Amino acid sequence: MVKVAIIFHSASGTTKKLAEAVASGIRSVSEVDVVFAEIVGTDIVDGRFKNLALIEQLKNVDAMVFGSPTFMGCVSAQFKAFADATGDLWAEKAWSNKIASGFTIGSNLSGDQLNTIQYMQIFANQHGMLWASLDIPGNCDAEGRNRLGAQSGLIAHSTDGELNTTDLVTANYLGQRVAKVAKKFAA
Repeated sequence: MVKVAIIFHSASGTTKKLAEAVASGIRSVSEVDVVFAEIVGTDIVDGRFKNLALIEQLKNVDAMVFGSPTFMGCVSAQFKAFADATGDLWAEKAWSNKIASGFTIGSNLSGDQLNTIQYMQIFANQHGMLWASLDIPGNCDAEGRNRLGAQSGLIAHSTDGELNTTDLVTANYLGQRVAKVAKKFAA
C-alpha cells in the first residue's frame, strides 16, 4: 500500500478545505492510503514545532503534499516551524526520493502565492524529494482546472472564506496526480 501524507496549516479553514479535496483525490486512486496531518497551535511551543510523532510518522510515507496559506508572501509561521523541525531528517536523507507537491491559498490574485509554492518546492528539494507539479496548463483544460495558471503547484484564491469550486476540483486532481506518481514510482 502506497501512503501519501498531506501536511498543512490552516488559519481560517480554507487551506483545510483544499487539503480535504486533495485527500479525496488521493483516496480515489486504488491501493493508496492517506495520512492527514494538520499542523495546529499546540504543535508549536515557544516558536518551535514539537509534534515529533508526526515527523516520525512521515518517515513511512511514499509522498507528501504540503499546504499552507500565503502570509506576507510565504508559508505561515506554523508551517515554517514544521519545516525547521526537519533538520535532522535532512542530515539523514530520510525523505530522499519521496514524491512531494504543494498547494496554497491567498486573498489577493497575486499575493505572491507562487513564492509560497516555490518555498515548498525548495524545502522538498533540500530533502532530496522529487517534485510533482500540476500538469494542467492554465486556462487550457476543458474542465477549467488550474484557473490561476500555476504549474508548480495549486494556487487558490478567496477573499471571503469561500472556495471557488474549480480550485477544489483542481485540488482533487492534484491529489490524484501525486497518488498516481507515487504509486508508479513505488513500483
